[in-house]
Amino acid sequence: MVSRAERGPLADWFWTIDRFFLAIFILLMGIGLMLSFAASPAVAERIGLDSFHFVKRQALFIIPSLVVMIGISFFSPRQVRRTAIVLLVVSLGAMVLALFFGAEVKGSRRWVSLAGISIQPSEFMKPAFVVVCAWLFAEHQRQPEIPGNLFAILLYCIVAALLVAQPDLGQTILTTAVWGGMFFMAGMPWLWIIVLASLAVGGFFVAYTLLPHVAGRIDRFLTGEGDTFQVDTAREAIIRGDWFGQGPGEGIVKRIIPDSHTDFIFSVAAEEFGIIFCMALVSIFAVLVMRGLSHAFREKNDFNRFAVAGLVLQIGFQSMINVGVNLELLPAKGMTLPLISYGGSSMVAICVTAGFILALTRHRPEKRASERSLFRAGVGVPAE
Repeated sequence: MVSRAERGPLADWFWTIDRFFLAIFILLMGIGLMLSFAASPAVAERIGLDSFHFVKRQALFIIPSLVVMIGISFFSPRQVRRTAIVLLVVSLGAMVLALFFGAEVKGSRRWVSLAGISIQPSEFMKPAFVVVCAWLFAEHQRQPEIPGNLFAILLYCIVAALLVAQPDLGQTILTTAVWGGMFFMAGMPWLWIIVLASLAVGGFFVAYTLLPHVAGRIDRFLTGEGDTFQVDTAREAIIRGDWFGQGPGEGIVKRIIPDSHTDFIFSVAAEEFGIIFCMALVSIFAVLVMRGLSHAFREKNDFNRFAVAGLVLQIGFQSMINVGVNLELLPAKGMTLPLISYGGSSMVAICVTAGFILALTRHRPEKRASERSLFRAGVGVPAE
């Protein structure tokens, strides 16, 4: 245990970090590794790999993910912003490269290969996009003559265009929801709300009309006709699990779910550990989001407030989409359950998000005392 009397980077970090947030992130990673033992062996055997191939890789992903999360949590808000700008530029460039040189998987080009490792740039774009937009909104709040809101709109249009081009409608919807939530917090006029909502609805109908795979998924969801094997099997696994589950390793339906270790790991958890366990898992995500929003609403610095709110909303909306698909409340969409589903890009990217949250929610007594003094003197507090 690090003493409060100690001085140094590690001691300062330990006593200023939000340890509740840290515990939640590590707990979710542990649950993900545990569920990997239940969900991935059947998938590995089906494609001719060692039974614990994905389990070993999941454990391996956790190591760099923890390093990234802890490392970023040492950053100041200014360092968070600068890191996000660099990460956003690199990830957007990689998304463009993926459109031309990336491997096509299930009709989409979302992956680039770097030193033999497949990376999904859009996963890293999401937290960086949130932080950069938070900075733009905050700058507009601080100095209305700076067109921060306009720049945020233009940046959103670029990101949405690249996501639609892949195509990845699910990530587009997720990014739109998070961006809209942040814009609303920044005091978006009602006229803009109506205009942007109308554009979003129009974009949805255009996607339904022009993208056959989008129309197919929505039609299957509404009519129940066509290839609904995966979602039907996932629902059967949830029903079979009942309240308390069949027990670890006792799941049967999970063996025939094609993406049981990624998009449908929630159904595997329901079959083996029961609905009560799944309710507890959903509650963990809910607590994470509510704690983040509570911190954001108490924060006096606009940049910190918008960024923390946007980052926790990103995790919350993504988990809602994943669980909604598993429960057949939403059309099927390839969306991972944060820190739970298998996937290197997803794991590391969510830990970037977690690191940003930990960095921006750290207690900084000296900084806050200075802000209070400026506030009493009637001087505005500049964004970091």
